[in-house]
Amino acid sequence: MDWKQLRETYPQDDGLPPRAARLSALMRVRDCVQYDDIPNPFSAEYNGAGEYIPLSKRRPSVRTNMCATVVDESAALVFGESHWPALKAGDERTSLALAALDAECALPAVMLEAVIAGSVGSSALLVEVAQRVPCVTMFDTRYLTPEWDAVRQLVRMTEQYKVKGRDLAAQGWKIPEDSAETLYWWRREWDRLECKVYVPRPVADGVPDEVDKTRTIQHGLKFVPWVWMANMAQPGVVDGPCTFERAIDTVIECDYLLSQSGRGLKYSSDPKLVIKAGSDPMGGGDGSGAGGGSATALTLPMDGDAKLLEINGDASDAMLQQYRELRAIVLEQIHGNRAHADKISAAQSGRAMEMMCQSLVWLADRLRLSYGEYGLLALYRMICRFSSAVTDGIIVGGEAYKDLPDTGLALQWPPYFPSTDPELLQLAQGLATAVVSGFMSNQTACSIYAAKVGAASPQAEWERVLDELSDPVLVAKREAAKNAAKADRQAAGAGRTETRQVTA
Repeated sequence: MDWKQLRETYPQDDGLPPRAARLSALMRVRDCVQYDDIPNPFSAEYNGAGEYIPLSKRRPSVRTNMCATVVDESAALVFGESHWPALKAGDERTSLALAALDAECALPAVMLEAVIAGSVGSSALLVEVAQRVPCVTMFDTRYLTPEWDAVRQLVRMTEQYKVKGRDLAAQGWKIPEDSAETLYWWRREWDRLECKVYVPRPVADGVPDEVDKTRTIQHGLKFVPWVWMANMAQPGVVDGPCTFERAIDTVIECDYLLSQSGRGLKYSSDPKLVIKAGSDPMGGGDGSGAGGGSATALTLPMDGDAKLLEINGDASDAMLQQYRELRAIVLEQIHGNRAHADKISAAQSGRAMEMMCQSLVWLADRLRLSYGEYGLLALYRMICRFSSAVTDGIIVGGEAYKDLPDTGLALQWPPYFPSTDPELLQLAQGLATAVVSGFMSNQTACSIYAAKVGAASPQAEWERVLDELSDPVLVAKREAAKNAAKADRQAAGAGRTETRQVTA
């Protein structure tokens, strides 16, 4: 079975756009439920009628889930706990407000979920303000249709999907009691001035076209409050390429190969017994023992003979070798981590870990563009626009902010893997040499080192350095520490010289 054959078994909704069916199929692979609709388990060789069940109609008993693994690992490298980017802003108020927004709206968790959900092609965030407090929510892009203008600015967002009548009745809509199980179209539209809510209509009657004026909201923001992120694509694209689609066929082959291998190993531990007996009354001669194993023997009408139907053990080694090759192909296709944890005998430096996971790092670099520069940064700019559009500004972290400027906004990403102490020492010595030689300024050296050690704000770190340089007490302590270190080095050098003389 390949991906095309498996995808044809999924139900499709003709009322939704064709991209919705494609995204739904890819979501099954991402969520590791792509085989759940196959009714027959892999151990069932025959059905109740005695008919043989082909392998393609059996549900694999082993699932490698390599696609989901690569998605989770790449998302962790983009927005994991130790990989959240620091924000640089030209205005201090903007920097404080957006830093508080991260905790207020749980943006690290939201963006991490957006990367995982967007691995199939796209993800979208709706930004709302309730009682002047911003709120960010992720939506399923299968039911969203964006529209852009010539300069790639979002001009309209349409949400439309099917919902049962009882769910609409629970939301306060007037639905007849006999239509509780009837499917209705739910439709909303956002533009730069309002959010239109349409009166739900049964699916059989077509798409809703009557606007509910009581539920329609005139927001007057002069922009569409949505952030659309296409996976590994530029802004203005509806759906980017799927992170793992090119490897699905090979993953399916791996799953069936390992399932069949496990079945073969179980058979090897209990092979079938065949008894050839012509007129032995103990034999039975009816072939009723076809269930498998030595406990239920096959009886054939021939002159006496008995043997076990065993398989060659070399097949298991060949299968494992083929699986390793298939696994390498999958991880190479989707830029996964091909390093084996059992082959790492000691702690590795940050640079060594980065080189070992170079393919995964390259994938994370592309995702940082889609969900960082084009996603998170666009969200920050939208929050600044909200502060000007909302009367009296917005409230973030208990503080009110009005007319926040969005100039100078930039993301500063931390290293993928933390540096070890020897690496940090080598970097500090190199930066100090460059500063003393006049090749680099102290501020640049401070920014580079602060970013390497994972400081929240290199600019704030440099300001603290300036504050210490202007404090006479701290300057005196620093000079004393330098003199003490110099004396220790001289004493150590004198000790080595005396040792060499005694040895001579």
